[in-house]
Amino acid sequence: MRSASRRQLTATMLMLLSALLIARFSWYIPVVGDAEDSLYDLRSFLIAPQVKQDPRVQIVAYTDQTLINVKKRSPLDRGLLARALRAIDGMGAKAIGIDVLIDQPQDEDEQLIATLRAMKTPTFLAYIDLATNKDDMKYEQQVYLQSFLRHLGGSNVRPASVRLSNAQGTTRVWPEIVPSLPPLLGRAMVSAGHGGEDRTFTGYTGSIRYRRVIGDAGEDAAKVTTPLFSEVPIDVFATNSTEMMAMLRQQIAGRYVLIGGDIVDTDQVNTTLTASTGRTVPGIDVHAEMIAQMLDGARMAQIADWQRWAVAALVILAAATTSLVEARIWKAAPFFLAQLVLIGGLPFWLEHSNVDTYGTPAFGWVAGWILAFLAVSSAVRASGAVERRFAQDALGKYLPRDIAQEIIDNPERLTLSGSKRELFIVFSDLEGFTALSHQLEPEVVARLLNDYLDRLSAVVLEHGGVVDKYVGDAVVAFWGAPISRPDDGRKAALAGYAMWKVGEEFRKSVDSTLPPIGRTRVGQHFGEAVVGNFGGERRIQYTALGDAMNTASRLEAANKTLGTSVVASREFAERSGLDWWRPLGSIVLRGRAKPVDIFEPAPDFPDADRVRLTEAISLISQEPSAALAELAQILHDHPNDTALAKLMERTRELEGDVTYVLG
Repeated sequence: MRSASRRQLTATMLMLLSALLIARFSWYIPVVGDAEDSLYDLRSFLIAPQVKQDPRVQIVAYTDQTLINVKKRSPLDRGLLARALRAIDGMGAKAIGIDVLIDQPQDEDEQLIATLRAMKTPTFLAYIDLATNKDDMKYEQQVYLQSFLRHLGGSNVRPASVRLSNAQGTTRVWPEIVPSLPPLLGRAMVSAGHGGEDRTFTGYTGSIRYRRVIGDAGEDAAKVTTPLFSEVPIDVFATNSTEMMAMLRQQIAGRYVLIGGDIVDTDQVNTTLTASTGRTVPGIDVHAEMIAQMLDGARMAQIADWQRWAVAALVILAAATTSLVEARIWKAAPFFLAQLVLIGGLPFWLEHSNVDTYGTPAFGWVAGWILAFLAVSSAVRASGAVERRFAQDALGKYLPRDIAQEIIDNPERLTLSGSKRELFIVFSDLEGFTALSHQLEPEVVARLLNDYLDRLSAVVLEHGGVVDKYVGDAVVAFWGAPISRPDDGRKAALAGYAMWKVGEEFRKSVDSTLPPIGRTRVGQHFGEAVVGNFGGERRIQYTALGDAMNTASRLEAANKTLGTSVVASREFAERSGLDWWRPLGSIVLRGRAKPVDIFEPAPDFPDADRVRLTEAISLISQEPSAALAELAQILHDHPNDTALAKLMERTRELEGDVTYVLG
């Protein structure tokens, strides 16, 4: 949050708020709501109980064959209904529900009224009104229906609402309770069958529990041989066969009887199973399912609004927290996947636990999690990019860009540890700067020193080296760690020579009113050193330690005696891959016992003279006089060559094969 800008924080908070609203109100968002409907239907199908045919409900249906037999399609034949009711009334049904709307006159109405008034079985007649069913009812139809019901006053027949919910084209939940309507058909029938009001489902408007017949895996309807509810065509009750009536009595006795239409393309509704089975059902089957649900006491537990808010908030909090996890993607992926499975699977588990998940987000929780994760992770990446740029810029002052990036990408490289590595080491120093600093104001000293170190550091980094440390005006750098490259030696050699040249340019750029600046001296060596992070938990330094570092430092100091500005050991020169080196003999560095063969970069020195110089030096230990004569000849050809002159002096001072010892 410290690294993020105010705009980033505002955008992140808005995205988190959006994620929270999606996780809570996804059912009411276009397109997203359709996804929620589909997921709910999938849950209902997968978790729907599989049962045998339910013997408690008997459907008596007007089928397409019935309409063919009576040669009358609409309105349904009420004379046939009257004859069937007279037969069923004496068969011992618990209650009868008629899902046939009497909303327009028909010749058989008087016959039907007489039959209904004589009914002994509790009977309920379909009722809807204009206020709640504008698409299915007109004013004239409502007037006639109410007039018909008035003729049944004082009888055992009562009106019952057959209104079904049809949100988004599918009947998923019980219809809302409207005070102006009579009780729902199923409620009224179960209350009558139980001898009183069923209090278990009083006020229930939750999901309808749909079931599947055992063996129904959702294939084509033709493969389902056994219906969930037994169905008898209504016209069989008009038969005069005693044997048939006896069989029908067995079908009716002790059951709730629903009379209605099962006609193709008429009064067919989608259920939560339709998307998986491809089958619609007649509305009368929905009433049968609600009756069975009441008889089973399968009232589904409801989820409170505050619980939905709580889960939505937890989902967003989980996503925001997860986005802050610092781990490789392959390590964190199982954790992310587990969360999404848990969040996406929670509605299925709740549904399986008889909790009503209609209206409870599933897609919304997952979508909210993803949006919140992206919101926070994008903010983290943005602020992290700022930190990475800062870290890269900071490390870039000491390390090459690619090495700095490697450390940023792999922070474990900054652990407190070390390892032996073979390094190309470059050690530089500004001659006489310490004495000069006592003659200048501190501000001038700081300005000059910073300018000088900046120039030399730039050379090191441009050549892929690591700035190990600054020791006053000295710059220590190395190549070969933490990343080793095949051309490290060449780059280190070029960098050392370039540092000397930059030092010369610096001398010329200094204000002429100031005391003169000395030359830059460079020592170069190749050897083994321990490289790593050293220090403590509060402060560490990436550096190299070992005798090779000391050798490079002594080579730099040797320039003063050797009359050179840049000098390298044989180990360094031979591994550089460059042909510009000329030998300057062998010396014993201060404080050392073992001699070191030294070389100087001399790109402008003639190749022929380079060969002569090499031969002369090879004679020093065996024929000193011959070596001196050859050196004198070479020096004659290069009279202003200070390094050759110093070599002559050292050679004259040698006795036998003793190597010249500095200091």
